Amino acid sequence: MPNEWWWQTFFTGTATEFWLKATTPDQTRQEADFIQQILQVAAPAKLLDAPCGGGRHSLALAERGFRMTGVDISSDFLAVAKSEANRLKLDVDWHQRDMRTLPWRSEFDGAFCFGNSFGYYDGNGNAEFLQAVSIALKPGARFVLDTSYVMEVLLPILREKEWYQVGDILVLSNRRYDHVESRLHVEYTWIRGGTCEKQAMSARLHSYREISDMLAATGFAEVQGFASFAMEPFKLGANRLLVTAVKR
Repeated sequence: MPNEWWWQTFFTGTATEFWLKATTPDQTRQEADFIQQILQVAAPAKLLDAPCGGGRHSLALAERGFRMTGVDISSDFLAVAKSEANRLKLDVDWHQRDMRTLPWRSEFDGAFCFGNSFGYYDGNGNAEFLQAVSIALKPGARFVLDTSYVMEVLLPILREKEWYQVGDILVLSNRRYDHVESRLHVEYTWIRGGTCEKQAMSARLHSYREISDMLAATGFAEVQGFASFAMEPFKLGANRLLVTAVKR
């Protein structure tokens, strides 16, 4: 069972390597295209990426001329992001901090949360994150959230055990849904060469209605939900939720 602070130490070592290898340049390019389109911004607009992970979206958008700020709790992820920014000679403002404690007010022309990173906290903590993003945005700026940690997405297809392989890393996901807490608990077993290690995480599964209500309560309007980059309407059994909103 992961503790409520699991996210402070989870993204290190093999876990970080796995997620860095799990996406392709084409995927990053497609996601950056969608972010730019849905935020309705043009360079050199100032954008917030929270959490930014290894910085792939911030770097892709910085290459297009956007002024990027990336926030993440993981020093391992940020070390990779900074190294890649230096290699590409890109200027990105990186910050290591809890994404609920964003220090900016009316600073950004748009913001996004990609990489399935919403839901790590309890219900109040997730709302605190949305509130922090709202405060950091200029009035009229747009926000987009990408997640599969949604009841309508995960519960219809939830499998207790599943194997994945990325590069030389083999991983077993052992999942359990707690209906009392409305949380998904996952124990990962990482296998590479002759080594094996375990790490646990959990995420609060909200419904689409709950996320919409949280956005409305934290200063957003015009909430819309999509199931794909083609902007198909969100529905039960969708593969992901892309929810957009405008800062009031």
